Amino acid sequence: MSLREEARAWLEENLTGPFAGARGLGGPGREHEGHELRLAWERHLGKAGWTCLAWPERYGGREASLTDQVAFHEEYARADAPARVGHIGEGLLGPTLLRFGTDEQKARFLPPVQRGEELWCQGYSEPDAGSDLAGVRTRASLEGGRWVIDGQKVWTSLAHVADWCFVLCRTEPGSQRHRGLSYLLVPMRQPGVEVRPIVQMTGTSEFNEVFFDGATTDAANVVGAPGDGWRVAMATLAHERGASTLGQQIGFRRELDKVIETARRTGAAEDPVLRDRLVQSWLELRIMRLNALRTMRPDPGPEASIGKLYWSEWHRRLGELAQAVQGRAGLVARDGDGELNDLQRLYLFSRADTIYAGSSEIQRTIIAERTLGLPR
Repeated sequence: MSLREEARAWLEENLTGPFAGARGLGGPGREHEGHELRLAWERHLGKAGWTCLAWPERYGGREASLTDQVAFHEEYARADAPARVGHIGEGLLGPTLLRFGTDEQKARFLPPVQRGEELWCQGYSEPDAGSDLAGVRTRASLEGGRWVIDGQKVWTSLAHVADWCFVLCRTEPGSQRHRGLSYLLVPMRQPGVEVRPIVQMTGTSEFNEVFFDGATTDAANVVGAPGDGWRVAMATLAHERGASTLGQQIGFRRELDKVIETARRTGAAEDPVLRDRLVQSWLELRIMRLNALRTMRPDPGPEASIGKLYWSEWHRRLGELAQAVQGRAGLVARDGDGELNDLQRLYLFSRADTIYAGSSEIQRTIIAERTLGLPR
């Protein structure tokens, strides 16, 4: 039995009983849905060996090939399984520690991620250092065998439920830009860490501000050498564009199908301009998949920015199309009670797609300089 067949059978058997209600829960703009149930599902996945597939077996993984990882993510999406709550630990921290971490760090932090016992968030963006990440001002100093951290992070996804945060901060006084940064692993549940939710246009709050005021972490919790944080941080960002992208696209297809269904129901599909936009969206989604398959590799390089730029711009246009096919009804929340329908939520949240995880402007700069070799 192939891994794809094994995954399909396991998901069909296990998304039942206590987890039947988890189908379709969570995702962008909906991370508030069923958190405890999805956390239980994460641990169920881990116990059955369906998390961290690419990791070495000694840390709970299967050392799965890239092809098998893609197969799992596609089957997971097709099963309408709930959005993962441990994806930051698995998809970002894990590959970073496997590449740069010490044996002690790997042994301490990887198994709890694989088992779904510890959740992570990413401490990168700041009020004055978003897309220009080299402007980080959060600082840390080594005092008595512990790093002491002061500063502010913003747009920190899922910080309100995270146990740990990997924090990019400045550890060399007077340093500027890419120099003097370090990559620290910081516990979130301690005095000196305050999380303030940011209410989004969708009315939900999966993004947060995080304030560090004398928060501490052990001196050993620096990944790579102190001062080498920029190189480590960039390696983490490269893994945001990994195998799960193919599963994400199945979710996109589900959204597109709902837009097309709505267009037929409202009569918008009879409008030649809207019909042309629907066809164009379908074609571009096919191109997105083919490009992802063409560029997929275990250790993503700067060309991965092409995929992020493409899908985020496409998804934002899909949100605009979702509003257009609803007509005037799309301008009013359901029954006037403030509750959004799926297409309204798609429109509002997709406005952020071209900003988070690296804005479109930054992606174009990376593509120009690091992929095409154009001058700065």
